[in-house]
Amino acid sequence: MNSTYAALGTTVFEVMSRLSAERGALNLGQGFPEDDGPRDILEAAARATLEGPNQYPPMRGLPDLRAAVAAHYNAHHGLDLDWQREVTITSGATEAIAAALLAFIEPGDEVVLFEPLYDAYLPMVKRAGGVPRIVRLQPPRWRLERETVAAAFSARTRVVVINTPINPTASVMSRAELAMLAELCVAHNAIVVSDEVWEHLLFDGRAFDSMLHVLRDRTLKIGSAGKMFSLTGWKVGFACGAPALTEQFAKAHQFLTFTTPPNLQRAVTYALGKERAYFDDMRAGFQHGRDRLVAALEGEGFVTLPAQGAYFVSIDLAASGIAMSDEAFARHAIEHGVATIPYSAFYANPGAPALVRLCFAKRDETLDRGAEALIRAKRAVS
Repeated sequence: MNSTYAALGTTVFEVMSRLSAERGALNLGQGFPEDDGPRDILEAAARATLEGPNQYPPMRGLPDLRAAVAAHYNAHHGLDLDWQREVTITSGATEAIAAALLAFIEPGDEVVLFEPLYDAYLPMVKRAGGVPRIVRLQPPRWRLERETVAAAFSARTRVVVINTPINPTASVMSRAELAMLAELCVAHNAIVVSDEVWEHLLFDGRAFDSMLHVLRDRTLKIGSAGKMFSLTGWKVGFACGAPALTEQFAKAHQFLTFTTPPNLQRAVTYALGKERAYFDDMRAGFQHGRDRLVAALEGEGFVTLPAQGAYFVSIDLAASGIAMSDEAFARHAIEHGVATIPYSAFYANPGAPALVRLCFAKRDETLDRGAEALIRAKRAVS
């Protein structure tokens, strides 16, 4: 048995979703939209399936999709990518992260991670033979402090994994923070694997900064069609970076999933050409969900942390007058009709703050019922 996986349990997302289904509770835990993405994209996938071909596409992705990714990032982020040498299609962003770690590190190399962190990062680093060096960010602002970050780097640092906006905190790394990381990476000959799947989901007028803007030759940028188009189950991702990185990355990718369903690739090619208004409307819709849920909770004495991007908002249990651990409250809330995710799931070590994460990518009526269930749970322990 592989020791990395033998030591792991079932992910908290699966556990809370299962408990939610068993108890008939609303699922504000797992991060996916309640409604599927645009019908025209679904129809494009259906046509592509029926019209074919449905055989193995090229390992690095359909040329039309790779070109569409480069054009999209040029139009929306001002990035100049050579689609033939700098874009690879993957079976979701998580596969891209795994391939990057397998491609870029040798056993014993150190990988800098920021905590709280997406739960897949740590086991993937360990499985690739990497040694995690974890920097703990502090609520409520979750800022990167230079002295703390610099202390995590050493002569053995090879990769830094970042996520912006951050899951679960919903905070966004500033250009100054990205520049500080770039400086440290250059000094230590390190590569950045930049998980940017939430790049179209920044709120309150914020503009997105890609790590590619500040560290072009040492960054592998990872994107997700699932997050862009509310089709998370499709698992279509993109990895973009300098040719030296993408060539090495593709060698690992070819022995993981090798390729991605061609019908979905063709549908995403179509989707990436959507007008800017689609992305503006999507962003506005999710911001509406955030504001509706926060208003309902704060009106009943909950304290929430700022949510600058992604699908998530967090409740500060102690500040809300709830003297329970995050895990205890999450199980308590299930009994009152709503699933949440405890922050301890995003920490490698003890000492996680008493916070729970909620997903607001839901219909208004679901958010209202979820807020009512959380209010019942709060009143039961106050």
